[in-house]
Amino acid sequence: MLNRFMLIVVFVPLAIILIALAVANRELVAFTLDPFNPGNPKLTLTLPLFIFLFLALAIGMIVGSLATWVKQGRYRKLARQRGVEAENLRQAVSRAPAAPQGPAQGSAQGLSQGSAQGSALPKPTN
Repeated sequence: MLNRFMLIVVFVPLAIILIALAVANRELVAFTLDPFNPGNPKLTLTLPLFIFLFLALAIGMIVGSLATWVKQGRYRKLARQRGVEAENLRQAVSRAPAAPQGPAQGSAQGLSQGSAQGSALPKPTN
């Protein structure tokens, strides 16, 4: 449902705007990399304006995505470390020998007999 909403509300109008922009900007434009000799044909690229606009949009999206990815690197590293720690803790708990149950633990276990793992906490209800 959300995918259909995004398609209809965001992408269809965006596509219409981009197509109109491309049709309106079909004339050839010279893009030169030599500011001191603009007529230099070796460093001048002549293409329709909409291609330059789309290239600028694509480059901006790529640079923004890379900047976001680099900025969030520490959070990904922290998540990986916590995942490794959680896995190590799970393995340590599964390898630990079962402790004998005393009378206090037995009564606490009686409260949660519906629990598959026998924890002292009741199952959450919604």
